[in-house]
Parts: sequence; structure tokens; C-alpha cells
Amino acid sequence: MSAGALIDIAKRLVADDKGLLAMDESIATCNKRFAKLGIPQTKEARQAYRELLIMTPGLGEAIGGVILFDETIHHRRADGTSFISVLTEADIVPGIKVDIGAKPLAFYPGEKITGGLDRLRPRLKTYFDMGARFAKWRAVIAIGDAKPSRACIEVNAQALARYAALCQEAGLVPIVEPEVLMAGNHDLDRCREVTEDVLHAVFDQIDLQGVMLEGMILKPNMVLPGLASRKRVTADEVADATLACLLRTVPAAVPAIAFLSGGQSGELASARLNAMNIRFKGANAPWALAFSFGRAIQQPALQIWHGEEANIVAAQEALLHRARCNKAARRGAYDAALEKGFAT
Repeated sequence: MSAGALIDIAKRLVADDKGLLAMDESIATCNKRFAKLGIPQTKEARQAYRELLIMTPGLGEAIGGVILFDETIHHRRADGTSFISVLTEADIVPGIKVDIGAKPLAFYPGEKITGGLDRLRPRLKTYFDMGARFAKWRAVIAIGDAKPSRACIEVNAQALARYAALCQEAGLVPIVEPEVLMAGNHDLDRCREVTEDVLHAVFDQIDLQGVMLEGMILKPNMVLPGLASRKRVTADEVADATLACLLRTVPAAVPAIAFLSGGQSGELASARLNAMNIRFKGANAPWALAFSFGRAIQQPALQIWHGEEANIVAAQEALLHRARCNKAARRGAYDAALEKGFAT
């Protein structure tokens, strides 16, 4: 695929104030969420739930791309239609998670390195031939005593860049996801410091390995205090800290930054994204500020569905509502009234 085609796909993913729906949970993670709600942890249940998501009427109004898991990209509807075809017909770009999860980093207790580079080239070709047009790779960075180590930051940055280069070689837009985790009691400033270090390392490696900036999307964490921190912060404080961090680290040639939700509630993630886009109008940020949320879009739908076919329509309405809220947040037009209107 040409450089121009990669650039066009990267732009299309976030065009018209849209974002990404991350439904790339592993089998184990999906089963864990089902178990909490008493939903059977079977392949059939997972397929039914994921079909509910992609068949949501109007989803393409707010979602430009969907990140699938390997099991999901092979699913077909009862009539034989592939999930890839369903998404394509809805004008939604299909994508695929290609890492195989975070593994313990040797000699660095409590830190992890993401696996999946072995035989990634042929896997990417297979996914491209199936119809995927972008991919995702997640690295996780923990904050704590003596963490993160320089080794953890550097090996994960190198792996992200190697993955991104292989994606572009295969004609897939890479979603580069270095996630500084929310776990811990660190404050906002510590998260910003670590996030800056991580992003500097990532883009150093991206430059070294020849990745085309215009044909990729960054999926970072928002700058947030740790979940155990006693200091509360406003959406405006999060927006200011996050934008200051990104302006110091992310090249202007990157077309979009699609934030992960990282365990935030749907309402909180939307409010913080909204605050950033309000700030964006005055800060002249060079990239689109979009979203690539998983639970922050899916969770209400999963709770409503509860494994029952009779609940599908209500679950899809909840999913579309959350997607529309995030589209509004991209415009700086989200507020609590949107939530009240849906509840009514």
C-alpha cells in the first residue's frame, strides 16, 4: 500500500469528529467481565455480544474504526456474512490487535514487556488480506517505587516502533499505544513526568526505525493521578497537564491522538476529552484529539444486555449514546445534559 493510502486511512479513522471503538479484549478478559454479570463464558456468548456491538444501527455516525481481537475477526453472522464485511458496509474501518499481551520483564520485578513480534510479518499480511486496514499494539508502563526503569521504557519503545514499521510495510496503519497505568498513589505531576519520558523514547525509536509519522495514530493515556491518590483533579487540570505533555513530545506530523480510557467511567472520560478539545481551540494543537475507548463505551451496553437477546436493542442504544457523547466531546460540546437526556 502506498504512503498516500496509509495517510488517507489514518485521517479517515478520526474524520468528522469520530473515534475508535476498542473491542479487542482477549478471551480471558472478556470471560472475566462476563463472569461478573453471570453471563456464560463461551465462544457463542462472546460472538453474540460482539455481534451486538458491530450491528448497532448508526454506529458509523460516531465511530470511524473498530479494533477487533483475533477470535472476533474470524466471526461470521448466521447468514455467513463476516464481521469485517459488516463493518465495511457500515463505512467503519476494521482493525486488529496484534500484540499477545504483556509478559514479565526479566530482572525487573513488577515491570512488563509486550510480546508478539515473532512471526508478526506473516500475521499482518493475513489480517490485511482479510480486510483489516489498521492494527494496534499496547505497551504498559507502571509507576511505583523505582518504576518505571529505563530498561522497561526503552524495550517497550523499541517494540512499539518495530511493530509500527512492520505494520506500514504490510499496508496497515499502526495504532501505537504506550499506556502509563493508573494504578498507584502518584500525583498528576508524576504521571506527566513519566508520560513525557515514555513518549520521548517512543518517538525516538519511531524516528530511528523509519516509521512514517503521517501514517500512524498515537493512543496514549491521559495525564491523571493514580487511582490511590487522595488528591482529586478537575477535568480542566487533566486537560492542561495532558496537552502540555503532548505538545512537548508528539511531532506535529502525527495526524491524531486517540486517547485510551484506562478504566475511567464513560462520563469522566468524555468530560476530560471535552475539556481537552475546548483547550485545543485556543492552544492550536497540531493533531486531532480523538478517542479509542473500550469499557468507557461498552460497559453500559454489556450491563444492559446481560446475555439476554431481549435486551439487545436497549444495549445498542446505550452503546450508541456513549459513542455520540464522545463525538460531542471531540467538538467541545459534551455536557451533563446529554447524559440526563438519554436517561430520560
